[in-house]
Amino acid sequence: MMQATFWALIPPLLAIIISLITKEVNLSLFAGILVGGLLFTGGDPFKTLETILSVMAEKVQGNMGVLVFIILLGMIVYLMNLSGATGRYAKWASRRIKGRKATLLASMLLGIVVFVDDYFNCLTVGTVMRPLTDRNRISREKLAYVIDSTAAPICIIAPISSWAAAVSSYIPDGSAIDGFTLFLRTIVFNFYTWFSLALIVITTLLHTDFGKMRRYEQAAAAADTLPEAEAQEAENSRGRVFDLVLPVLALILFSLVCMLYTGGLFSGKAAGIGDAFANCDAITGLAMGGFLTVFFLAILYLPRKIVTPKVFLEGLVEGFKHMVPATLILVLAWTLGGICGADYLDAGGFVSSFVAQNNISLNLVPALFFVIALLLAFSTGTSWGTFAILIPIAVAVFRDEMTPLMIMATAAVLGGGVCGDHLSPISDTTILSSTGAGCDHIRHVESQLPYGFLVAAVSAVCYILAGAAGLNVWITLCLGIVLLLGFVLAVRVFYAKKEG
Repeated sequence: MMQATFWALIPPLLAIIISLITKEVNLSLFAGILVGGLLFTGGDPFKTLETILSVMAEKVQGNMGVLVFIILLGMIVYLMNLSGATGRYAKWASRRIKGRKATLLASMLLGIVVFVDDYFNCLTVGTVMRPLTDRNRISREKLAYVIDSTAAPICIIAPISSWAAAVSSYIPDGSAIDGFTLFLRTIVFNFYTWFSLALIVITTLLHTDFGKMRRYEQAAAAADTLPEAEAQEAENSRGRVFDLVLPVLALILFSLVCMLYTGGLFSGKAAGIGDAFANCDAITGLAMGGFLTVFFLAILYLPRKIVTPKVFLEGLVEGFKHMVPATLILVLAWTLGGICGADYLDAGGFVSSFVAQNNISLNLVPALFFVIALLLAFSTGTSWGTFAILIPIAVAVFRDEMTPLMIMATAAVLGGGVCGDHLSPISDTTILSSTGAGCDHIRHVESQLPYGFLVAAVSAVCYILAGAAGLNVWITLCLGIVLLLGFVLAVRVFYAKKEG
């Protein structure tokens, strides 16, 4: 067994490399799982198979609520498309949100508004905005990037979210630090989130893209094919705009109410809404909300004969089928993460020991934690697992005192974890962003990597300036935005000379 050693990082790194080379995410994930199982069992083929199946069963059981929610959302989206409401909505919205810039900024704004949970964010924003981005000849890859940049990054600065509750719970028992207070104070220091949002605005307003994203955007602008939503509308013109808007609003409302229910608000176990959110089971609440929304669609569509009962039932089956590729990728990604988890190869244990054994100046700790969190989340595909490993270490390094440097270091862990999760091809949020946008997963990963690495580099520089140089946080934020703007302007000039 090779637990808590450098070898624990080999399976996820192998999966990432193979996926980028072959463009086959399922094959790469399976290869990583197989290598991880062989490393854990010392090469025994039968124990490897037993270990893999055991981890897969454990992960599927532990994440059943996520799978149920994704499948239900697939059904909801497919039924809304069948109704013709998607095409009607696209026409209605195009008269009010005109042009490429307004559409992208509206997509970002919706991603900010839907902040309760990243899974919910990815799939909801994709469902609502995809018809409009199609009409404005915006590539699915660009939409996936905007979704991914406003899912986990927004959740990690939203006080009322499943993420805030999770982060607060990672403070060690017996600590004098209040987890929620610490979370609130990290918000302004979460450079990766603020710079991710800034880069969306900058590239949108300057109409400048780079890397493979530029190629995909040019191809979308030159496409002659009609948007998918318009083709669907031709099949069924009975649906109206509210046949899409009402189900989305119902899903949001039902999900919020059910999350509060699981947090004990209605049984009197929670002191208030904030306490209920802090203790809620977000995934169960989302699954319950999705289930209720399917019933809502039946009530909304069937009496008005938008679809027949037979078509409605067939739509449920087809919606399920449409989510099979995403669920397969998720199951494989969870299994790979489990193989690298604490009970098996223990990649986190290796990172923890590495941090503990190296004496580094406290002023450089925020930048170091950002890079380590980024690498750990990128290689394992999980930001929450990264938080669970590194937040207790950050608390211990600063001797359980909520100093400005400790707050910055914790924010760096959160930002680095989100960054790694954002960029990793085996991250569930990345997978769901490509699913929500309706684009190929590997094309999404490849096109957003340069953007994410740019923001990560600027964030790392800012943590060095704020930590080691003691620069004021607001000046640091402004400097980071200036660096992003300068890079994009330089890229704009480069392409103008190259293509002119």
